[in-house]
Amino acid sequence: MKNIFMVVKNISSVGGINRVVSNLCYLLAKDYKITIISCTTLEESPAFEMPIGVCLIHFKKLYPDFCTKSFLDKLKFSYRFNKLLPKDSQNFVIVHQLLFPFFKAKNTTYIRLYHGNFETGFKKYLHKPPLLPPRIRLFDILIILSAKQIHLFSKLHPNVKVIPNFLNDLPNTTTNHTQKVVLSVGRFSEEKGFLRLIDIWFTVTKNPHLKEWKLHLVGDGELKERIVAKIHSLGLEDSIILKPFTKNIQEEYLQASIYALSSHYEAFPMVLLESGSYALPSVSFDVPNGPSEIIQEKSGFKIPDKNLQGFALKLQLLMENTHLRKRLGEGAREIVLERFSKKAIKPKWQEALNI
Repeated sequence: MKNIFMVVKNISSVGGINRVVSNLCYLLAKDYKITIISCTTLEESPAFEMPIGVCLIHFKKLYPDFCTKSFLDKLKFSYRFNKLLPKDSQNFVIVHQLLFPFFKAKNTTYIRLYHGNFETGFKKYLHKPPLLPPRIRLFDILIILSAKQIHLFSKLHPNVKVIPNFLNDLPNTTTNHTQKVVLSVGRFSEEKGFLRLIDIWFTVTKNPHLKEWKLHLVGDGELKERIVAKIHSLGLEDSIILKPFTKNIQEEYLQASIYALSSHYEAFPMVLLESGSYALPSVSFDVPNGPSEIIQEKSGFKIPDKNLQGFALKLQLLMENTHLRKRLGEGAREIVLERFSKKAIKPKWQEALNI
């Protein structure tokens, strides 16, 4: 059987990358022997469930001096990593974080699955001299999430493929759209735009007909103190509820009726797939890439970026109309089933791996 090695920074971290890793394991476990290399952990368990038979190696437990700060550290990591690979079978290495294949093993294909967007990660390389190519070219295949950026990535890598994120299974239950809760999930960091979502919510709360509604923010991160301070400064303690990340995210989706995505930029937001699978209509800023490929007229609203007033108006429109929430929520679920389910995406991975 062929081998797949997936390289991540910290498999115990609750976040989008590890959710994608879990989904990929369930997608490919029947056809491959899968091993996850968690670089910075010692013995922690995965944040998300994994199929039976997936092997987990804690790299820092094997090499306590593991580090990737210097170029020499990166070379050492590449060399040590290759020592883990079987020499008598075909291997695929799917890198999510940290590893660059400065050294390559025989019978091994090195694949970079890039979760970000071009502007934040690779735009700077367009202006570098040709003799200093980006390290991304060390990989045999570069997989990105958005078709809208393939023309940009193709300037830096000769073999770019587009494979969107997906959901393994759609839940059997969906929201009933009667809960007076707007939900937003994500890391409390600058790019996720939670501070401007609080400003939007402040506008929404001025509507006297919507006093019973709550905004649930699920996450954690470096901006938490600023988020808490802003909530208090605007007097929104009673209508904005902060909740920590949870493995049982299903309960949060089922307790909500609308999903709000306020990010300043995205690559391909898993939260829109997840919320759509629970039949939540979405309101999102129309930032480049991800949201525009997921949200359609039948599933939610895309607001021009920075138009906080327009965002607030669409939220209120949904909050005031149960029938509209239900209709758009059903459309969101249809989109996930048709375009971002396991059945829709597996052939793309089969092609990339030449099954």
